[in-house]
Amino acid sequence: MFGALVIYVLTGGADFGGGIVALLARGPRREAIRELVFHALAPIWEANHVWLIVAIVLLFVAFPKVFAAVTTALHIPLTLMLIGIVLRGAAFVFAQYDEETSRARYWWQRVFMWSSLLTPVTFGVVVGAVASGRIRVEPQTGLVQVGFVEGWWALFPFLVGGFAATLFAYLASVYLLLETEDVGIREWLRKLALGLGVALGVGAWVTLWWAQHETLTVYDRLVHSPLAQPFHLVTGVAALLALLALWRRRYTLARISAATQAVAIMTGWGLAQYPALLVPDMTIANSAAPDTVLRPLLIALILGSVVLIPSFGYLYWVFKQHTLAVRQRAPQ
Repeated sequence: MFGALVIYVLTGGADFGGGIVALLARGPRREAIRELVFHALAPIWEANHVWLIVAIVLLFVAFPKVFAAVTTALHIPLTLMLIGIVLRGAAFVFAQYDEETSRARYWWQRVFMWSSLLTPVTFGVVVGAVASGRIRVEPQTGLVQVGFVEGWWALFPFLVGGFAATLFAYLASVYLLLETEDVGIREWLRKLALGLGVALGVGAWVTLWWAQHETLTVYDRLVHSPLAQPFHLVTGVAALLALLALWRRRYTLARISAATQAVAIMTGWGLAQYPALLVPDMTIANSAAPDTVLRPLLIALILGSVVLIPSFGYLYWVFKQHTLAVRQRAPQ
């Protein structure tokens, strides 16, 4: 489940980040940058949502009490997130197939870009609320002890939301460097990626600093957890390596380093929260479904992975041949 969520951040998250990059595009190459984003996303954006679906289904089947608590306490941000996903998908299709001179196409592009910002922010709000300890649950019954707003209406979840949006945009800007051979667009993306990389580091420190004032549980787990600390080190090294690679225009290395940084961030958070699924009341042990459910679920997951993972590899191989060609010609 956690692995599916990490893959979704690397793939689907970067897709949403592409919309943010399009929203940030300025200057004489603005339309060309936006067309690049649409072209890069077109073959694979819908398929990447599979990983989010896998994570949600696993949570629903394997940990039904946690699923019920999260969807109850975080009903509002989850609804906004789903609205953003639907609007973004619909707007992307309408903008792609409408006439280039159509006024409707102009507005569909705006819907696509703004919904691409809304979804990562609400995704981060959900993650921040889950980790914050603000959602209290009676473990035996699974009854939520807070209302629809108290669990997420605080500064910390919104700081995590801003951090998530910055991370997604950062990944997208780095990925897009190998999607084009236009020197001007590539230089604009490089500068954007450098700025977002610095903003990501600042955002991480601000979010961590505020956690000790609002959600001490999160702060203690992130700072003192022996499981999470090695991944904080990996995150820092990968971040510096990515920025250095961007500065020296080593775009393949930058892509690998940025993806490693994202994986380390997610893994550090997951290990810091372990074994809690919903801090502090719901853990893996006290919220898991019976073994009669978990065993067939595990079998289905293994069999499904045998089909799903090679299929995704083939999908990317078929539709990203241009990217591979650009990567071979780009500085290594």
